[in-house]
Order: sequence, then C-alpha cells, then structure tokens
Amino acid sequence: MHASDAKAAGEFDYVIVGAGTAGCLLANRLSANPANRVLLLEAGGRDNYLWFHIPVGYLFLIGNPRADWLYRTAPSPGLNNRSLLYPRGRVLGGSSAINGMIYMRGQAADYDNWAQMGLPGWGWNDVLPYFLQHEDHFAGSDDVHRAGGEWRVEKPRMTWEILDAFRDAAETIGIPKVEDFNRGDNFGSSYFQVNQRRGLRWSAARGFLDPVRHRPNLEIRTGAEAARIDIQSGCASGVFYRRDGAFERATAKSRVVLAAGAIATPKLLMLSGIGPAAELAQAGITPHLDRPGVGANLQDHLQLRPVYKVSGVRTLNMDYANLAKRAWMGVEFALFRRGPMTLAPSQLGVFAKSDARYATPNVQFHVQPLSLDKFGEPLHPFPAFTASVCNLRPSSRGHVRLAGPDPFAAPIIDPNYLSTGEDRNVAIESLRLVRRIVSQKPLARYSPEEFRPGLQAQDNESLARAAGEIGTTIFHPVGTAKMGRRDDPQAVVDASLNLIGLDGLTVADASVMPVITSGNTNSPVLMIAEKAASMMLAADEGGR
Repeated sequence: MHASDAKAAGEFDYVIVGAGTAGCLLANRLSANPANRVLLLEAGGRDNYLWFHIPVGYLFLIGNPRADWLYRTAPSPGLNNRSLLYPRGRVLGGSSAINGMIYMRGQAADYDNWAQMGLPGWGWNDVLPYFLQHEDHFAGSDDVHRAGGEWRVEKPRMTWEILDAFRDAAETIGIPKVEDFNRGDNFGSSYFQVNQRRGLRWSAARGFLDPVRHRPNLEIRTGAEAARIDIQSGCASGVFYRRDGAFERATAKSRVVLAAGAIATPKLLMLSGIGPAAELAQAGITPHLDRPGVGANLQDHLQLRPVYKVSGVRTLNMDYANLAKRAWMGVEFALFRRGPMTLAPSQLGVFAKSDARYATPNVQFHVQPLSLDKFGEPLHPFPAFTASVCNLRPSSRGHVRLAGPDPFAAPIIDPNYLSTGEDRNVAIESLRLVRRIVSQKPLARYSPEEFRPGLQAQDNESLARAAGEIGTTIFHPVGTAKMGRRDDPQAVVDASLNLIGLDGLTVADASVMPVITSGNTNSPVLMIAEKAASMMLAADEGGR
C-alpha cells in the first residue's frame, strides 16, 4: 500500500492502535490535556452486546466473531501436535471485555527481576504507584491498595462448598489461607478478587473510555483495522488502516502508540518492515529495520485441567442441567446481581510451589465448581470440579510470524508449549501436587474420582504425555516486543517503551513484558499503559 492509495483521515498528536485493555487507559490519559488531539483505532466494534456486561457472558463471547479474533495456534509438539483456539478480544475493551475478570498483579519478585535485567524504573516499588493510580478497591486504601480510581475491584458474589473444601485440603499440606493475592507475595489460597461493579463485568472500556468519550479532543474509530505504520525519514509519522472497505491514513505529530496486544502488535510491526529482516523478506515484506526480537519471546501460561467427579456436593454441572435451577439463576441475577451468572470462569485461586527448589510460588491453580472438555462446549453430565494448574514462569519460548504480505491475514502463532525439560518437569510436578491436595481428608467426604487425566497416568513419561493432552492456554500471551537494554539484540523497546532504532513509536501492551508475570496478566497490562502514558506525557510536553 502506498500513501497515494489512502484517504487522509486527519492529523493528531497521538494515534493509538488498539482500544483494548491498554488502549482504553492510554486514550484516557493522553487526552486529559485538551491541547492533545488523540485518535483511538479499534478493529472491532462497540461493546453494545448484552453478554459483554454479564460476567458469565464469556461463554458466549469466546469463539464469537463479534468479540474474538478467532485465532488458532500452530500444532504444538508439546501438546501432542494439537492446535488450540487462541482467543483475543476484538471489541472496545479488547480482552478485558471477554476475559476471566481476575484482578492479579503478580509477585514483587517479577518486577524486581525486570529491574535487575537492566530496566530501571520497573521494580516492584517503582510500578506499585501505577497500579494504585487507577485502582478502586472494595476494601479501601492502605499501603498497597487504593479506592477511587477507574479500575473497580470487588469480592466474588458467591462461594461453593466444594471450593472451600479444596482450600481446606490445600491448607492441610501447608498452603495457607490468605485474604489478598496482591500485596507482593501471593503464596496461599483465596477466592479471586474480580473486576466487576455490582455484579457486572468492569472492562477497560467501561472504566477508562466511557467516562471520557465526550472529550472533543478524543476521537474513537471502530471497525478500523491497522495495516501498516507510515515511516518517514526514520520516524513513525502515522498509521494506514482499513475502514468500511477503504484505506485511510491518520497522521501522528507526536507519536504512534501500539496497544494492539502480544499478537497484533508484532504483526503490525512486521507488516511495517520492522522485525527479523530475513523472515520479513521471505514473507514478501520489504525490511525497514532489522529487529530480530519482534515476534519472538512469546510466553503464555499453559493450564493443565484435571477433572474430578464428586458426589454429595453442589456443582454447577448439576445446577445448570436442572431447568428450574437454571431459570432461578436468571432471576437471581436480575433481582440481586448474585448467583452463578456473576461467576468469573475461575473462583478459587491457589499459589504454591511445585517443588521446594522454588523461592516463590511457581504454579497457580484456578479451581472451578464445574467441568467441561473445553470452553464453548457443554458442561459434563455429572457433578465435578476442575483443578486447573499452570506453570507461572515457563521457560518455553514461542513466536508470532507473518503468514504472508496480506495485512489482514491471521498470523502464525506458535507458543511452543512444553518444549523445555524444565517445563515438562513442572507439568509432572503440578499433576502430582493436584493429586496430593485432592487426596487430603477435607475432600474425602465427596469421594473425588479422577476423570482427567485418569489414574492410568502414574510414571513421569505418562504424566508428561497427559499434560500434553489436557493442556490449553489460559489466555496470557506476552513478550513479543520485549523491553530490554538498547544493547540487547533481542530487545524491541527500551525502558521508556520507545522502539529501538525508530523515532516516534511507543509500544505499551503485554508484548513489552520481558518475562511473564506470576499470575493473570490483564491488570499488569494496565500498569504498563499507566506508566507508558506518564513517560510519554513527560517527554512530549516537556519538549514543547
């Protein structure tokens, strides 16, 4: 595409690509100064569908083209050559409009590790103020929480006997009960705190975009899919995008800000000629800047989903199968904003060590009072719970690559799960840890029976194979435009999140994480966007 092919679509100080978790916050912060003209581009549509706001609506959003990019991974040898659905939000609010709503920062050690990698300003004490800047915590303000921000955090609105028993069983083997996973050390068990307001999903669009969409200096264009960054004289000067079947070009006077996420951001960089030069040329793209780290370093949390049949206790499988109870769920939600329709996909969290060799918890459980083969398929016709467990710090690294020069073709996504011996060992240890917890006395009265993977998997080899069979994404891709020192050949952006080797381009989303955080990644992305906005405004307004 050439500039002559595109219609001029206005001049702005900032052009933000992606109105997802990061983009909504960035639009809010960058447009706070009326002197800044801000354009926010979103390939998807508005969040005006009922199921975007009812918490259990994720069941109707994942796999729905109205909400999801419908990506698939390449077949993975570590998953016995299976390909996975790879949901990513395609709507105002992005993945925060379809995700599990879990509020999780990770561990203080995660961010201190970033700082020790040569990234000043990214240690725990450095980033905590940016978490606090937008937090609205149900418990009010203290040394690590704040009330009054845009990002609402609440307690879940129901508990389950089977989950309480799992928590008791975990305590029996030394995993303590805690109230809050977000104080820097998340060891223990607790019900997850969630991004909801009075029983409704609280997405980034609702928290950050809706209150400011009236600003005359902020323009939001939906149905606008970015095709290429316009690069002039070594500087990002605008964005080409397609809307209503026609190409347009928006000019950025200060900078282009990429907030399209860990899949779409590296794709757009590569379409613009920024990435591993040899691979770009092979894909039919003229290289502009050789940055081999673009699209590399893909990390994700692989969840293993053991399922246990139980008896004598309530689970959602049986509640949903009962038509009267199912009808009551709707009534209970409509009248009281309570009950199963307020549920996040996972309710109980447990952070633990799969082995004593780890200094901090290296696995996370998402325990659910339900079971199914995979999201989007029916619940099992028997009472059961799922004790999903993921490796928090995988050593496997995958990649995102272009399938060809078509800017609107899906990229090749290969997370490369379980490709290292360390990750396979953690998977084996995790499945053994699940069995150890389930075998404890507090769960015995419910007669748990392992349905998946099944007790035939006992030795290390069969457990590793079982992990490949029941492993699936927990929707946390990061790292594909990693932050690093300017002398790191694999780094894409520096500690200020500016692209190395090109002026006028900032990346502010999950792709910049050098190493994945030890927990759910949505709120860390908001922190990254908050810090990015602060750094951009200080640099740009200070230079005027």
